[in-house]
Amino acid sequence: MTRLIASEIVTGYANVEILHGVSVSAGDGEVTCVFCPNGCGKSTLLKAIAGSIPTWRGSVELDSENLTALPAHEVVARGLALMPQGGGVFRQLSVRDNLRMGGYTLRSREQLDERITGLLEESPRLRERLSVNAGDLSGGEQMMLAIARALVVQPRFMLFDEPSAGLSPKLAAEALARVAELAQRGVGVLMVEQNIREAMRVADRMYVLVGGTRRFEGRPADIEDDRELMQLYLGAPA
Repeated sequence: MTRLIASEIVTGYANVEILHGVSVSAGDGEVTCVFCPNGCGKSTLLKAIAGSIPTWRGSVELDSENLTALPAHEVVARGLALMPQGGGVFRQLSVRDNLRMGGYTLRSREQLDERITGLLEESPRLRERLSVNAGDLSGGEQMMLAIARALVVQPRFMLFDEPSAGLSPKLAAEALARVAELAQRGVGVLMVEQNIREAMRVADRMYVLVGGTRRFEGRPADIEDDRELMQLYLGAPA
């Protein structure tokens, strides 16, 4: 099994430490969710793992390969892709050009075209909208495009930063269902999410962070009821 392991991550912004030695791990073919209140470090954790911000202390390994000091584009080349909150589509570019941007680390144009063709076969709605600017797509279509763009490089692992953010309840459920489908195809998923109830439906494992530290690690079935979850999530005494 391919594993993504972040060990004792310490990082932050400027001189402000946000994460105080957080460790998480995830396996391929699984959805691993990280929950925590806003401002407690969940997005910072994903950025550190993806190489978007430097890790001050600790390490990140993918299938025993150390990724800690690598720049973001090298992390992508090793098989780990980050989808930021909102998908991060290029609103002024067409669907076609967004997909091409997803393969910027590929050296072969032929390989890029083949992968995009394959992804469009799985997403006929995107194929119909190839010449449309991403900013003119619906929220659900933008999420679909963002996922397809990340898949161009055929990552072994994907990091999702709140994939349901800003979507209607129906579209949020569809977005999380798409995340679960990736895991069913063998892709490892590490996801931070505020929509706890829906995310727990697709999660195989979960973590709860409070104040930049890990408070819980386990499976959704290990949580007895909503009261226990809220105690963990809000950092209240058990």
